[in-house]
Amino acid sequence: QLQASGGGLVQAGGSLRLSCAASGRALSTYVVGWFRQAPGKEREFVGTINWRGVNRLYADSVKGRFTISRDNTKNTVYLQMNTLQPEDTAVYYCAAGGTLSGTPNTYAYWGQGTLVTVSS
Repeated sequence: QLQASGGGLVQAGGSLRLSCAASGRALSTYVVGWFRQAPGKEREFVGTINWRGVNRLYADSVKGRFTISRDNTKNTVYLQMNTLQPEDTAVYYCAAGGTLSGTPNTYAYWGQGTLVTVSS
C-alpha cells in the first residue's frame, strides 16, 4: 500500500516536500511516479523516477521546479516542489509500476493523495 503525505497550504513561491511511503511492498523494485489532479481537471503526470533513482522524467510544467528522489533504504520516494504557483494546487498522488512513463495506466499501484494548496 502506498501513502502520499506532506501536502498543505503554502504561499506562491514557497516549497513543499511530499513523501510516498510503502507498506507491505518493497518500493525499491518499482518505478514510482507522481501525478496530480486539480478540481474539475483530468489527472496529470508530474514526474517519475526509476527504481535505481538514476533516470527521471518530468512534465514540462514542473521541469526545473520539482525534483523527484528516492531513498530505497527507507522505502520512500520524495517530490521536492519549489517555486510553487497557484496552478500547482491539486491532490498529488504517487503510484508504482514497472515502466518509466507519464501514462497513468502503466502504474499498477496507487496511493491515497495528499492535497497541496498554493495561495497567491
